[in-house]
Amino acid sequence: MMRNPLFKRLPREFRGDFGKYLVIFLFMAATIGFISGFLVADGSMIQAYNEGFEKYNIEDGNFTLSAQASDNELERLEKEGVTVYEDFFLEDSVDTDLDGKEDGTIRIFKNREEINLVCLMEGAMPEAEDEVAIDRMYADNNGLNPGDTVMAGNKELKISGLVALPDYSCLFSDNSDMMFDAVKFGVAIMSEGGFEAMGSRHMNYRYAWIYDEAPESEQEEKEKSEDFMKVLARNKTLKDFIPCYLNQAIQFTGEDMGSDKAMMEVLLYILIVIMAFVFAVTTNNTITKEASVIGTLRASGYTRGELLGHYISLPILVTLLAAVVGNILGYTVFKDICAGMYYGSYSLPTYETRWNAEAFFMTTVVPLVLMAVINLFLISRKLKLSPLKFLRHDLSRSNKKRAVRLPGFKFFNRFRLRIILQNKSSYFTLFVGIVFANVLLLFGMMMSPLLSHYQEETVENMLADYQYILNVPEEVKEEDANTLLGMLQKLLTPSLETANETAEKFCAESLKNVPDNREGESVMVYGIAEDSRYVKVDFPEEGVCVSEGYLEKYGLKTGDTITLKEPYGDKEYQFTIGGTYHYPAAIAVFMPMDEFRSVFEKGPDYFNGYFAQEEIDDIYESYIAATITEDDLTKISRQLDVSMGNMFVMVNVFAIVLFALLIYLLTKIIIEKNATSISMVKILGYENREIISLYLTATTWVVVLSIGLSLLIATAVIKVIYVFMMAEFSGWLTFYIKPAIYPEMCIMGFLAYLLVAIMQFRRIKKIPMDEALKNVE
Repeated sequence: MMRNPLFKRLPREFRGDFGKYLVIFLFMAATIGFISGFLVADGSMIQAYNEGFEKYNIEDGNFTLSAQASDNELERLEKEGVTVYEDFFLEDSVDTDLDGKEDGTIRIFKNREEINLVCLMEGAMPEAEDEVAIDRMYADNNGLNPGDTVMAGNKELKISGLVALPDYSCLFSDNSDMMFDAVKFGVAIMSEGGFEAMGSRHMNYRYAWIYDEAPESEQEEKEKSEDFMKVLARNKTLKDFIPCYLNQAIQFTGEDMGSDKAMMEVLLYILIVIMAFVFAVTTNNTITKEASVIGTLRASGYTRGELLGHYISLPILVTLLAAVVGNILGYTVFKDICAGMYYGSYSLPTYETRWNAEAFFMTTVVPLVLMAVINLFLISRKLKLSPLKFLRHDLSRSNKKRAVRLPGFKFFNRFRLRIILQNKSSYFTLFVGIVFANVLLLFGMMMSPLLSHYQEETVENMLADYQYILNVPEEVKEEDANTLLGMLQKLLTPSLETANETAEKFCAESLKNVPDNREGESVMVYGIAEDSRYVKVDFPEEGVCVSEGYLEKYGLKTGDTITLKEPYGDKEYQFTIGGTYHYPAAIAVFMPMDEFRSVFEKGPDYFNGYFAQEEIDDIYESYIAATITEDDLTKISRQLDVSMGNMFVMVNVFAIVLFALLIYLLTKIIIEKNATSISMVKILGYENREIISLYLTATTWVVVLSIGLSLLIATAVIKVIYVFMMAEFSGWLTFYIKPAIYPEMCIMGFLAYLLVAIMQFRRIKKIPMDEALKNVE
């Protein structure tokens, strides 16, 4: 092959079309570089994440009790084939800027020495009683550094260092939350003395366990955890039970990194396919221009294989060079950028870059194979024509070529239609590229307004400024009410009443979806007082009301039946959907309070929550299990904006560049293909503005039509992608596209096209009149 004299033409062809090859090379090198860097960072972090389970001795699960377990109780539990470790924590308000206002909550653990070991990222571990080491990402989001001081509860603490906790690689304050919150929720470590000095007022009695014999499969792990939970539920009052495989704070990071890898690979291959089609269209245009030369060479004895090798050489060489440069950029520049993106979302320990053979294969070998296969297929079809056909410039595959009969339009419009028909392959490639670019652009542009809209909707439709979930003691059974023990229990039962005039009682129960829906997703069931001031809902005669997001996420409708189960038991409940309630903050079920008490077998006066417009301050804090405010309900929009705001901007820029690049390359091809015709109309006396009106107006029609259709197609595609994307989250964000986005996308598309049109206008002006005379057949 190397003796083939046709290869001597390659440098001249490359110089003659240097602009096109340079633009494609830069775009492909940047794309491959970013995705290579992403895969290298992703692979290195996933490897460090997986190794961390053993390196940091990560728990197999944890449970939280209402009171500290005795040594005898722990010994009984360890007979179930587990080793149990204390992992108590204090959860208190935190003031990060010392302005006297609460900035969120912080969960403080005693330094771990046996399980869930700590990775020190910066500074030193706490030693003094007033020192604390806080999560690195929480510190970044709140502008904190070692040496700064924060107020936790009523105590000032000095930050000694920044850490990563392996059981909080993703900062979920509650396992049922839709989204983690690394802005207003953080975790921290204190020395044993410092932890004890904080007191026990906000103590949570959490225990972690590790199996004596590790499960061999996920199914076995599930069965073991369920058996262990039943043992716990029989002997102690469980406040929380989270096996490792369901712990979002541990698992979400690994699952997200794995899904990101697949998404990036698909993105790369789609772009390579589009570029391959651009190359194929370009090369076929060159073959058309050089038809006489090819016919002569074929008649002189050159084989189709030799010609094919010549014409696919430059696309493959440009792709190879882009892959090499891209991988160099990936391992140097982009790797750190992508690692920084992960560190901006997750509390990961320190990682080291690992050589990733799979990433090299995916970003070098696969693009080369795609480029070669697509070009071989599309170019070889054209080269199968006989030498005589090439000499005659008759490159049609059919024996009888009929021109499409055009409507009786004016001459200029018929001419433009003919241009479109003659260049249909180029215009089709342009259409596909615009659709793909607008899918990316719509996704990038819709997310920030969607999050803002969700936040506004959530705030406007809050049930109340404050929701209090209470720790309700077990009720005295009716048969025990008159016994001495029963009377004593009643006497010692704390008062849960409040003098707050804005407070309204409600009932609440957190249940889980059964496997037929989505196992493990929490559903809050509310029992609402009659004539409620806060939840104004007309309950149906039969069935319950559910939040609209519940219907949207699972494709349900009025009349369907949903099945929910106890989170720590086997009892199941079935409800018929009788209506909906607009409550975007959560997946929830609403029913009258009396019906709630009947379904869940509670007493006639039972309640375990308050809605209130003002803070309740006359109930002991130990009796309040949770307080839900605006900050809690809007954490998903706040966190996504922090984690992915920069990513949305990058997607937008990438989409616009792709859009402009495709228009530039394909309009350039169309003008080059019609250079002889343009030269001829110049000879006939047409002015440049008239010629531009003929050729660029035809392209403008296609671009305008493509943009219009692409917006419809992009919207449909994004809706499908969105459903799959949200299936990974607990909860639901209502799909929303801000109406102003569509005109903004059109304007950006037309501006990009205008820029390209100006460049092509200059190209048309440079086509000489003698071009037509040189190519007279």
